[in-house]
Amino acid sequence: MSNTLISIVGPTAIGKTALSIKLAQHFNAEIISADSRQFYKEMNIGTAVPTIEELSAAKQHFIQHKSIQDNYNVGDFEREAISKIEKLHLKNPVAIMVAGSGLYVKSIIKGLDYFPEVDSNIRTELIKKLEEKGLRTLQEQLKILDLKAYNLIAIDNPKRIIRALEICIGTGKTYSSFLTNPNKQRKFKTISIGLDADRSIIYDRINQRVDIMIENGLLEEAKALLKFKHLNALNTVGYKELFGYFEGNSTLEFAISEIKKNTRRFAKRQLTWFRKDETINWFNYKTDVKEIIQFIEK
Repeated sequence: MSNTLISIVGPTAIGKTALSIKLAQHFNAEIISADSRQFYKEMNIGTAVPTIEELSAAKQHFIQHKSIQDNYNVGDFEREAISKIEKLHLKNPVAIMVAGSGLYVKSIIKGLDYFPEVDSNIRTELIKKLEEKGLRTLQEQLKILDLKAYNLIAIDNPKRIIRALEICIGTGKTYSSFLTNPNKQRKFKTISIGLDADRSIIYDRINQRVDIMIENGLLEEAKALLKFKHLNALNTVGYKELFGYFEGNSTLEFAISEIKKNTRRFAKRQLTWFRKDETINWFNYKTDVKEIIQFIEK
């Protein structure tokens, strides 16, 4: 087999980690995590970081290797992960990547898109607008200026919304129009595997995962991180809802229901992103791993 990256994608809670470990064991390969929230060592329960057993079952990289206080973005990840994959390929023609973060997956397989420089004052004004009028106002503005981007990006992430808006305003073109640049050349081929299930099953699995997170101590973890809530890493489903509860803005029952609702929305956006990629080969989440291995080897 020539140098190959097996990319495993799909909605949250679908079983990507379990599949990646089985494939890693079969191919004697190592795993690259492209889950942007599992990078942070202070965030454990709420990001569904692989368990100690899972981490010992196969070697995994880019898991809790950064602090929430580090400046780390998708460009940094692209550079570091490509370097790591190339080193892994010196030992084994197969490497595995597992993720639910569409942009991070794209950065490795296709490379990041080019965006022109725009006036920095635009970002300053957007940040001011966010502070004074809230995220909903910026979301509505993006919906008007670039509906495609509104439906594609993580609209509950202020950083992503502001980035899209500053491109729209600064260039007079849509942010989404810059998402079509030619792919970068990679020194490996990619086989993309997608895991899917009926929406009701995905939603049930998400609800169960959230309940387990609460049982495992998510409240305590989030409370310890409350003082860092201003950091971008903590603008994350599972934490921001509990921050509102700690500050007296909601009941615990409501906060937990919001975590479930927002995670379901996140899963829907993940599937919207991945289903637009015609190179992904989809399998039901219950598919026997032998069938997936057979497909990859063929």
